Amino acid sequence: MRAYLDWIQRVTEACLTRRRVRLAREKAARAVKKTFKGELFSWLDAIVFAVIFVLLLNQYLFQLFMIPSPSMEETLLIKDRVFVSKTSYGIELYPGGPKILDRRIPLRDDVIVFYNPEYESKGPIFDVLSQIVYMASFSLVNIDVDDEGNMRERLYVKRAAALAGDTVRFSDGSLFLKSGGQPTFTAEKEYRRSAGLSEAPHQSIESSRYAGINAYGALMGYQEAGLSSASPAYLLQAYRSVADYRGLVDHYQVEHARTRTLHQIDPSDIGARSLAARYEAGIYVPEGHVLPLGDNRDNSQDGRYFGPVEHKDVIGRVRFRFWPLGRMGGVS
Repeated sequence: MRAYLDWIQRVTEACLTRRRVRLAREKAARAVKKTFKGELFSWLDAIVFAVIFVLLLNQYLFQLFMIPSPSMEETLLIKDRVFVSKTSYGIELYPGGPKILDRRIPLRDDVIVFYNPEYESKGPIFDVLSQIVYMASFSLVNIDVDDEGNMRERLYVKRAAALAGDTVRFSDGSLFLKSGGQPTFTAEKEYRRSAGLSEAPHQSIESSRYAGINAYGALMGYQEAGLSSASPAYLLQAYRSVADYRGLVDHYQVEHARTRTLHQIDPSDIGARSLAARYEAGIYVPEGHVLPLGDNRDNSQDGRYFGPVEHKDVIGRVRFRFWPLGRMGGVS
């Protein structure tokens, strides 16, 4: 028995010794066979994996986004960097594609990210490529620029100001809201205060400027009708107060005054009457839509101009600002 055990020990030691030698030789062979080509493919493999991983994170979980305009000041400033939750309202199967899993809808006051309805595509290949570069670089690189090198905004960040069934009307820059089933309009500030909503939305233009702004729009109407010489003296007087003004202009109010004047000049003009009625009636938000507006109302290209946005085009909710460090924190 003793001899048998000794034999087992010798055989085991011999096998382990041979295995150790073989492993050492294989390791040495691998070290010798390292080439530039092998190292290059190794690095490329790691980079491709990292890019795919980042793209999947951006598409299905969260996306980093840099604020490109002043439309959300003071809530979000130009070049602020934020985390956008891509799971808040359902997950896009692919960029611009149908949503899967949970399909919640935006709530009033959510700061949302959605596809710009006025974006002019350069073609599907470029659109996909630009999004891949933007997401893979964590929003550091954007190749989607115009002829002057300015970043084109495929995505907008605004606040969900009105929901399905709401009607909003603007008067001299101030918003008035009528919820579904309510008989009257309520001033936005009053509505927000009573509902405990954010009071970040604000006007930058002084209320005293609106007499001149309305006069400017009305005079445009007279000019368009070929009646500049018949423009009332009171309009010319009011316009002088803003003739040298170089600040922000409420273009929505200018168009309101222009269309109203054209309708008053020729009440039989069906086109002018229709345009004027649209501003007088306000913007109605249909089912399955949300009306996004900027917090910086007088410097925002938003739903006043392109109308309500479909829920399917809302891709995420801004949750957190991580840059600059001094302003890091939640977004609401």
